Amino acid sequence: MGIGASIFLIAVGAIFAFAINANLGWLDLNVVGWVLMLVGLVGLILTMYFWSSRRRAVVAPVRERVVAEPAVPVQDDRVVREEYREVRRPGYPA
Repeated sequence: MGIGASIFLIAVGAIFAFAINANLGWLDLNVVGWVLMLVGLVGLILTMYFWSSRRRAVVAPVRERVVAEPAVPVQDDRVVREEYREVRRPGYPA
């Protein structure tokens, strides 16, 4: 449920609870209004909680030196090459 749906439920609940004065016998519109307002409020709180706890994955470049098996000796019978890897780490700003 989003913010719009939550506000809509709160508004409809307030209309049922405070503005409509009808007697249906088996259905109390005041209780229906309060229940709709409560559901809308819970939905609004949950939506805000999940929006604030959303985390983004940020790509941070990491340079590593990789020593491979000797194919073409460069230094001390080792081939040294650099690789560029991107590692996702949480907490880095975009």
